[in-house]
Amino acid sequence: MTAGRPGPVRVDGEMLAVKRAGGYVHLTMVAPGVAERFRPGSFVALAVGGPLSDRCLRRGFPIYRVRASGAYGGTVEVVARPGEAGTTWLAGLSAGSPVDVLGPLGRPFALPKEPVACALVGEGQAAAPLFPLAERLRERGCVVHMLLAGADERSLFGTLEARRAARTVLVATEDGSVGIRGCVADVLPDLLARTGADVVYASGTFPVLHAAARAAEQHGAWSQTAVPAPDGCGTGLCQGCVLPAVGEDGLTRMVRACTEGPVFRGDRVRWDDIGTVPADTWGATPGVAR
Repeated sequence: MTAGRPGPVRVDGEMLAVKRAGGYVHLTMVAPGVAERFRPGSFVALAVGGPLSDRCLRRGFPIYRVRASGAYGGTVEVVARPGEAGTTWLAGLSAGSPVDVLGPLGRPFALPKEPVACALVGEGQAAAPLFPLAERLRERGCVVHMLLAGADERSLFGTLEARRAARTVLVATEDGSVGIRGCVADVLPDLLARTGADVVYASGTFPVLHAAARAAEQHGAWSQTAVPAPDGCGTGLCQGCVLPAVGEDGLTRMVRACTEGPVFRGDRVRWDDIGTVPADTWGATPGVAR
């Protein structure tokens, strides 16, 4: 939670609409109090399972869009990929169904103090939080360039909206079905060289975030990376979303994606060590790596 701002709330919300968006599902929920606290990069944790929700982990989703007021009150929108049991259950809800919403959670993207050129990199539905970020950046006079990537055309998200949100848009698919053939690691360095971007914002899987952070560092740019929104409690209690990151003092600590993140400086995350507790982590047992 950012100092000076109100904390998250848990509300008994209501599903307003469930729509297909390519290979994904776009969920709109009435959740008063969440929208007013939103900042780009924060996420919500939704209860799943109905009467059995107290036996299931919440599902975390980056916030795609909010409307603080309207005919239905404050609304929150997220984008989900159906497949596992929890997201499939949410995608199967009808309008009017109750939804238990906790949010907004986590540390959001930091905004530049001065107008700069920014490259926004999104993979699949993880690109969703980049659109409200682009709006905030433009309000500050920043020039926005976007790179949207995916395995194929069906896995892309927001390509049409991106053309309204950014000065330039680059699309890359691994199978070459749309845009440039390749992945983020293949095409981002050229984008940074061409645009002269000072800041890279990225949202996607760990390999994509690692590639974005590495390209930014090689280019001399600052990077912020939004790791996947964690499932679970969303408040840091369960310790289920820890990853190793280097602090300002140079020490490695295990940090929680739901509280210290989900947005981290790209040069601070130890990408190659995710899933482990490095032996030099502060507080770790000497000589023991997990």
